[in-house]
Amino acid sequence: MYEDFFGFVQPPFSLTPDPRFLYRSESHDVALQQVWQAIRRKEGFIVLTGDIGTGKTTLCRTLLEQFDQTTFTALILNPFLSVEELLREVLISFGVVSKEALKTGRLATVSKHELVRTLHDFLLSLVPLHGSAVLIIDEAQHLSTDVLEEIRVLSNLETNDQKLLQIVIVGQLNLLDVLHKAELRQLDQRISIRCSLKALTREEVEAYVTHRLWVARGSTSVTFTPKAFDLVHAMSGGVPRVINLICDRALMVGCEKQTSRIAEDQVVAAGTQLGIDVPKNRIKGERTDTITAPSSRRTLLIAVAALVVAALGAMFWFLGNPLELLGTVTNPNVRQQPARQLPPAVATISGPAEMPAPAVAPPPVAGSFSLLVGTYDNARLAHQAEAQLRSAKIEPYAIDVVMGPDDVRRRLLVGRFATREEAEAVRQKIGPQFTTARVILGAQERSRLLVP
Repeated sequence: MYEDFFGFVQPPFSLTPDPRFLYRSESHDVALQQVWQAIRRKEGFIVLTGDIGTGKTTLCRTLLEQFDQTTFTALILNPFLSVEELLREVLISFGVVSKEALKTGRLATVSKHELVRTLHDFLLSLVPLHGSAVLIIDEAQHLSTDVLEEIRVLSNLETNDQKLLQIVIVGQLNLLDVLHKAELRQLDQRISIRCSLKALTREEVEAYVTHRLWVARGSTSVTFTPKAFDLVHAMSGGVPRVINLICDRALMVGCEKQTSRIAEDQVVAAGTQLGIDVPKNRIKGERTDTITAPSSRRTLLIAVAALVVAALGAMFWFLGNPLELLGTVTNPNVRQQPARQLPPAVATISGPAEMPAPAVAPPPVAGSFSLLVGTYDNARLAHQAEAQLRSAKIEPYAIDVVMGPDDVRRRLLVGRFATREEAEAVRQKIGPQFTTARVILGAQERSRLLVP
């Protein structure tokens, strides 16, 4: 068992939809917020789609955990039900009827009309109590036309000012094609929110794996190399379920070889055992610095590296330390030097030629979260953003990053938070003017900086 070897409390890459392991990528975070807001506003009918293995069921279970005791929930995982069977399952999940009544057959003779009336009476009883009811149906692409039509009828249960039942149907991408059928046009028109989960990017794959290792309490005992992450992304296509399979098998291989450093060899062995195609000549990742070069180009790469070293040496001789000139934070524990005006040959930043001196970043914390407010190539805009945050009594810090020979950008961040929830609370506080703000792993952001 590799869990014992690496010291995991539980398997980090299990395929079970455990909400604790949900990594809120950009699309997952947007979908979760949209569904949650639609439910709280009692908008009635919501559709969530995503390709196979993108985490739809895990997101649904995460959503269920966010409701308080005033919300009654029903999660239907079996879509192959008749109309009467669906109504019985909903009533049982809401606690209106008992499972014993179903086992004894007392519900078998109850008509569809009586089942709907019972459900309606229950929903009406929640109104004076300020309660609500949410029905979530997974794998909805398999629902029959009759059941979908009945769901439309249930979505019409309402008072003069609010819907009595919020319905979330979750399914694969072809669910959208099903809903676009002519006979389901009335249902399609009642959908208030449509959101979709996407595959993870290369950066998100690394953050996803790191997150699951941290939840399993093994983030300090096992590491994946950058090229291993490139290969995991290339082989999985960014699909979380496939990532889990590859990483789980790679950890098995690492345990067999008694190593806690998972490199390309372990990932290749995992892919071979799983029957997943392994890229032969090129790893298709987003980080071009980790792409494997063919042996025939090694001489050219060595020559280019020599020229870069010579150019950096000349820059040190004539201009001093380039990292100091760019105002890059190289060590949070070293006193920040005043920012100096950037030479035109080093950076071409629109607006004022000199960025305001960035504040020293707080000490990094393993497994922490940060709030990335935005990235700016204009000193005036960066200064305005900092002023807006401080006016909201939020103290930001800035890190300058060299994106290219003529491209220096300032990343504006806030805090090191122990949990994603704390960072999310600050994100809600900073206001609508920072629409691109997002929560990131502290370790993820540090890996992208010019830090030795």
